[in-house]
Amino acid sequence: MRYAVLVTGPAGAGKSTFTGAFLNHLRMAKRTAHLVNLDPAASPTSFEVQPVIDIKDLISVEDVMSELEYGPNGGLVYCFEYLLQNMDWLEEELGGYDDDYLVFDCPGQIELYTHHPFLPTLVQHLTRLNIRVCAAYLIESQFMEDRYKFFSGVLSAMSAMVNLEIPWINVMSKMDLVTANTDSESDGGARNGIRQRKDVARYLDPDPLLLATRRGYEGDIENPRFHALNQAIVHLIEDHPLVSFLPLDLTKPDSLETVVSHIDYTMQYGEDEEPKEPHDMDEGDFQDAD
Repeated sequence: MRYAVLVTGPAGAGKSTFTGAFLNHLRMAKRTAHLVNLDPAASPTSFEVQPVIDIKDLISVEDVMSELEYGPNGGLVYCFEYLLQNMDWLEEELGGYDDDYLVFDCPGQIELYTHHPFLPTLVQHLTRLNIRVCAAYLIESQFMEDRYKFFSGVLSAMSAMVNLEIPWINVMSKMDLVTANTDSESDGGARNGIRQRKDVARYLDPDPLLLATRRGYEGDIENPRFHALNQAIVHLIEDHPLVSFLPLDLTKPDSLETVVSHIDYTMQYGEDEEPKEPHDMDEGDFQDAD
C-alpha cells in the first residue's frame, strides 16, 4: 500500500518547511518517504529535501509566462490543467515507488483548494492508483493576531475540506512565535504581536464567540452592517464544527511527532498490521511545555 499526504494551505503558512521536517522525521523513524513537488513555481532552493518527482520536469510557471504571456495565477492554472491532461506522466513517475510514503508539497494559491476541480481530480487519479490519500492544511499562528483574519482562515479550511472530500487534519504552524506573555488585554488578544498562549485554546478549537463579540481592538466598535454577516458565520461554524487545529512548533520534536501521528491515524498508515492511535497533545500540553 502506498500513502500520499497533500500538504496544503495559503502562501506563507510554512508548507515547505513543514514538509522538510516531516520527511526528515519519517526517515529518522526508518520509514521510506519521498517528496513530490506539485508547485510549478517553486524555487529549487526552497526544498530542504529534494523532490524525487517534480512537476517542473513536466511544466513550469516560468515557461508558461514566457511562452504564452500569462500572469502568475493564470500560469499556475494552466500548469495544473496541463498536468491533468498528462496524468500518464505522473503515473509513470509514481510507478517506481511501491509501499512508500509520498509527501506532496502543494502551491499556496488558496483557490486551488477551495473551488477549483484540479486537486479533487488529482486525488481521484491517485486513489485509482491504489494510493491512500489524506491532506494537511496549514495556516500560520499570525492568523491569531486578528480574529477576522483568523476566521477567514477557518472558512477557507472548511471550504477546502468540503472541496477535496478526503481524510483531513488542520495545523496551526509557527507556534514558536506565540508569546508567553499573560498580561490581560481588553479583547483577550494581542494588540502588537502574536496571540498570547493563554488564548490559544479558543483558536485551536475555534470559538465562534470570538467573532460574535462586538468590541474590537483598541476599543473600536464593529460596524453594525457586518453584525448580521458575523452572526451567520458564527451559526455556520457552530452548526458544522469541522475545523480544529493541531499546534505545530518545529522547535519541539514532540509537537511534530503529534502531527505525524495524527496524519498516520487519519489514513490508518499500516492498518494491515494494526490500527494506530494518534499521540495526543492538546493545547494544555503546549502551554505547559515552556
